[in-house]
Amino acid sequence: MSLPPSFQPKTKPKKNPNQSTPQVASTKGLSVTLVDPDPRALQRGLTNIGRSLDRLVKREALSRGEADAALERVRGAASLEALSEAELVVEAVSEDERLKKSIFATLDRVAPPAAILASNTSSISITRIAAATQRPGNVVGMHFMNPVPLMPLVELVRGIATTDETFSTATRLAELLGKTVTHSADRPGFTVNRILMPSINEAFFCLMEGVASAEDIDRGMKLGTNQPLGPLALADFIGLDTCLSILKVMAETDPRFIPCVLLQQYVDAGWTGKKAFRGV
Repeated sequence: MSLPPSFQPKTKPKKNPNQSTPQVASTKGLSVTLVDPDPRALQRGLTNIGRSLDRLVKREALSRGEADAALERVRGAASLEALSEAELVVEAVSEDERLKKSIFATLDRVAPPAAILASNTSSISITRIAAATQRPGNVVGMHFMNPVPLMPLVELVRGIATTDETFSTATRLAELLGKTVTHSADRPGFTVNRILMPSINEAFFCLMEGVASAEDIDRGMKLGTNQPLGPLALADFIGLDTCLSILKVMAETDPRFIPCVLLQQYVDAGWTGKKAFRGV
């Protein structure tokens, strides 16, 4: 597939307002449709994009005219039916395989036959998601690192049926958005989370077993390994429920990744991190 001048990816946001793939796409001149069936969540997403663009203007990263034009390129919709003319869709709901498959089955029905269907999943098999469609060759993983406007990486994942054409187009889109691309095989957790999540899980084991306090665990990893955030603070930022879901997906094929009991308890209590205003 060649990338025509009118290439207009349509994206679906995560609930976390810090994660703004639509914002990044709109600032690069692409028209974006933001889909969420919850009208309050949809309005919150549009409002957050506007606020984020305002901050970029204040930091002189964008002009006022550029920010206003970017915001005009984003429209909201309550139904996936609004994607009937989409050339590329990025799904970004929670890490729930059944939910993702249901969405992809609907997208397969409403999106044009040539449209690429991408998932922002951070752990779930692209091959299994693609199997919910009649176009598995057009399905690809595009894992944008959070927060999207600040993090430069997109992890591209090809399922067993993903075509070279689809993979090439997804690569060029990521590069158009100013991102650096890494490629990963379709394995649980892919590359980044296969390395990151065991570190977060082990930090919870250290906390549960009294090896060190949360503060000392994070301080030790920040200053001892030159990381900007300690593993527990990072888990709070990602969302402890998201970390748990990723570890469970990975543990389906390898018991090394079985989640720590304490992590499960935090999620059971609703202490899911920054978004819940309570975490580690």
